[in-house]
Amino acid sequence: MDYVIRPLTSQDEPILWEMLYHGLSDPAAPKLGSRDMLREPEISKYVAGWGRSGDHGFVAHEKRGGALIGAVWLRQSTDESGAVPELAFAVKQEHRRHGIGTALLTQLVRANPDQSMISISFVAGKPVLRLYERFGFKVIERQRGAVVMQRQS
Repeated sequence: MDYVIRPLTSQDEPILWEMLYHGLSDPAAPKLGSRDMLREPEISKYVAGWGRSGDHGFVAHEKRGGALIGAVWLRQSTDESGAVPELAFAVKQEHRRHGIGTALLTQLVRANPDQSMISISFVAGKPVLRLYERFGFKVIERQRGAVVMQRQS
């Protein structure tokens, strides 16, 4: 599959809502869950008001037709100086296991060489754990049903 990766802009908030939805959906479920989960403050913080200072990431689109494939982005959860930015990442289910996630994470890490710490949380049991480990993320906490990882460069 031919695809392009480009930097996210402040106009890409709708793309990120879509990708957040796909990232939170259970791949084992016969159909995607309700979008109502995106309204929860602990979820919406990853996208609401996209384009603030410090927001950056990348999106992948099919070359032909421009269909959305995946995205990766960093966002500081607070305005506090020294807050560790959180990584959000999703590839649509039908495009997984084709190297797109690796390409997106590679782009993000290369574009942020001075980012000394990055944090990520995700639902335990997702196969993405090994991908994050390849990029230097280490498990720092296991919570009920969730894993928290951190990367230090």
